[in-house]
Amino acid sequence: MEKTQLVRDWRGRDYLVGDTPQDLINRPRSWMFWLPWAAMASIGAMQYGYAAAVPALAQARGWPLASALAPLAVWIVCQAAVALPTVLLLRRGALGIRLALWAGAPLSAAALLTAAFARDLPTLLAGYALLGGVGAGLVYGSCTEAVARWYPERPAAKVGFTTGAFAYGTAPLAVVAALDGGAFQPLFAVAAAVALVAVGLAATFVRLPPPHWWPAHIDPHAWADDRVALRREPRAVRQFSLSQALRTGSLPTLVSILVCAGAVSIFDVVALATSGGFSPWGAVALLLVLNGAGRACAMLAAEVAGRGRTLSAVLALLCLGQLLLAWGAVTGSAVMILVATVPAGLGGGAFYPLIASLVREYFGERHTASIHGVVYSAKAVAGLVGIGLAALALTSSGHAVTFFLAAGLVLAATTLSATLRQPGHPVTLPG
Repeated sequence: MEKTQLVRDWRGRDYLVGDTPQDLINRPRSWMFWLPWAAMASIGAMQYGYAAAVPALAQARGWPLASALAPLAVWIVCQAAVALPTVLLLRRGALGIRLALWAGAPLSAAALLTAAFARDLPTLLAGYALLGGVGAGLVYGSCTEAVARWYPERPAAKVGFTTGAFAYGTAPLAVVAALDGGAFQPLFAVAAAVALVAVGLAATFVRLPPPHWWPAHIDPHAWADDRVALRREPRAVRQFSLSQALRTGSLPTLVSILVCAGAVSIFDVVALATSGGFSPWGAVALLLVLNGAGRACAMLAAEVAGRGRTLSAVLALLCLGQLLLAWGAVTGSAVMILVATVPAGLGGGAFYPLIASLVREYFGERHTASIHGVVYSAKAVAGLVGIGLAALALTSSGHAVTFFLAAGLVLAATTLSATLRQPGHPVTLPG
């Protein structure tokens, strides 16, 4: 028998079996997990670290808080917009992963240095928001694609754990920034060096396996028929193209859920950082840690309860967090803010990998990159809405009222999640 062979299962999925990671990259495939994980942890400072440092940045530069938030909104739009074409180009072989990561490393480091030392908004917008958003999109798209390709038997859980590092990797920076607002410049300088090294290491060693590669120690036919595997990675009824997925109604619903929940997730970090005193110093760090950890925990729960039910539960947690945060803002209770941070943090990140895995479950693997790219691009809209909520909280509306508005957004997303159904099943049984 040939060493490498292409196997097809009963639903038409192809598996390239034979070559081991040692054959392909001369090292264990765990390298293709931990290096992207470290790279993701290092670039998270551009989003969550900047959000936590907004008050210190505004005070040091003499800017209004709303002005300091504008570059974050632009960064989120750029990051979300670049992540999609990065994955598509990697899938088509038009972009090498080494080139994408080598480009992302200096762009990410330059963005963090700009955030630390820029003296005017145009420089911050150009160096941090635009170039940094492009760099982060390149790194984010490359790392998630590498992990998903090297762990095809459990892509959702592995990618969820990797993207979690994007949030909780920023927690130490958030703690120091909260304790000493004047330290944000050296903090971001150190973060720039860490990003350059971490992403540079990923660029040096991370490679993509061949298309349809499958680990040789797992029998693809047995895996395709295994009930446990089917629960972990449910199969789509058929392979949908992007245009077909858009016509199902499920894809627009997933996009709407991500916009609503994503906006509130971003808003929470900024709102706690700019609370004006009612939020205890550790609240932002706790929120970020739980935001990252919630992604991995949600994927484990989804393997038991199902992705749809878990998504609804996660969104309900996020909604509860907003109501408790509003209560804490009204009463000025630091204890209540910390209590509220738990459901807000757990729910504020877990929906991202759940929605990504639902895309695969609903529409199949063949066009996952383009379909999920459309969904993830909704993060750009979510960022604008989230920053808009934060700016509203800093004006006449106040934090408490805006937390109630955020709860309404998440409630809408929770209601939408209850309507999700796997497309492709017949509406009525044949007579």
